[in-house]
Amino acid sequence: MLSPTGWGALVGGAALTGAGYAFGYPEAAILGVGCLLAVAAALVWTGRSPQLAARRRVTPRKVARGDRAEGSVTLTNTGRRTRRGLDVTDRCGELPLTLQVPSLAAGAEHTVRYALPTERRGRIALGPLRLERTDPLGLARRVRVFGPTDGGTDTLLVRPRVCLLPVLPSGTAHHVEGPTSDTADEGSLTFHALREYVLGDDLRRVHWRSSARTGTLMVKQLVDVSLPHTTVVLDTRSAAYRTEDDFELAVDTAASVAFAAARSNFPVDVLSETGPVLRTDGAGGNDADALLDRLALVDRSERASAAGAFDELERARRRGSLTVVTGTADVSGLSALERVRRRFDRTVVLRVGSRAQDDPHEPPGLGSDVPQLRVTGLDSLPAAWRREAVR
Repeated sequence: MLSPTGWGALVGGAALTGAGYAFGYPEAAILGVGCLLAVAAALVWTGRSPQLAARRRVTPRKVARGDRAEGSVTLTNTGRRTRRGLDVTDRCGELPLTLQVPSLAAGAEHTVRYALPTERRGRIALGPLRLERTDPLGLARRVRVFGPTDGGTDTLLVRPRVCLLPVLPSGTAHHVEGPTSDTADEGSLTFHALREYVLGDDLRRVHWRSSARTGTLMVKQLVDVSLPHTTVVLDTRSAAYRTEDDFELAVDTAASVAFAAARSNFPVDVLSETGPVLRTDGAGGNDADALLDRLALVDRSERASAAGAFDELERARRRGSLTVVTGTADVSGLSALERVRRRFDRTVVLRVGSRAQDDPHEPPGLGSDVPQLRVTGLDSLPAAWRREAVR
């Protein structure tokens, strides 16, 4: 296709050529013919599509917010001629990236590396790659868009930052032999799945009916329902946070608390005023990764009140510890915490972000026995959390 300069040269050349011949100005006609020849040469220069193969690589594909991630694009000249005048444009979200490519001889390849933005959580779309070939005068260009099958698109997942925290102890202790109390749900141990017998398994757990049907000795896998249960309520309302950075810090804080339990294979519930975010039962080996993947996509809501999260907690029987993560601005609906906190062994409120000197906002209606910890940065969380864990 012709560039704006090329269209100008084409129209101007045609006008000069016509005027020169019509009014007897040979100089104008020569200049016009020169413009037309230049446009024709540019079209010939860019007429053939370059035979190039593209390959993109993202390292790593999942990264914590603020950590380094790198993208690389490798172009290989699969044709028989040297290719010059190539520019590659990649897209990282809404940001276009122009990559300079030197002349490529037949069979040669060139790799361009560039840093990817990781300041904000989320799934960042990369691509598609656009290869542009222009003539030396910039009159014409040929654009090739690489599709998904030839390295044209990719994604980068930016997950929350986490700091290592201990699991907040609750009143229910782990016990491997049976119920820890008369109110334990269906006893302490409950059926989870069937698996093949492994040397050392208790023969009392052999499931003979399944063993006879499959021809393989099968045993019942049990899980302990008395494991410490962690519930995290993340306030995602825009009004609760003074800045976008405060909201990102709140997600990092909630992720750190939930990650501490998930990496220890303890059950975790994460919910917000808009509904459940993620629930793990502690039986999966990749619960921690799934948790970070899901929290990478959490966005702010425009709800007026945080009470919806606590309404959700009233609908089911709960246990263990409850952690509420909210901001330092609007506190509407947080008084509903008083309705449900007695269902849990321990309750902690984390207030994330800075607060003005004259800010009167504090969650109303909370008992004096509910600890409220201030989090001004992720580095300040471990010390305050450990003091609360041993209290």
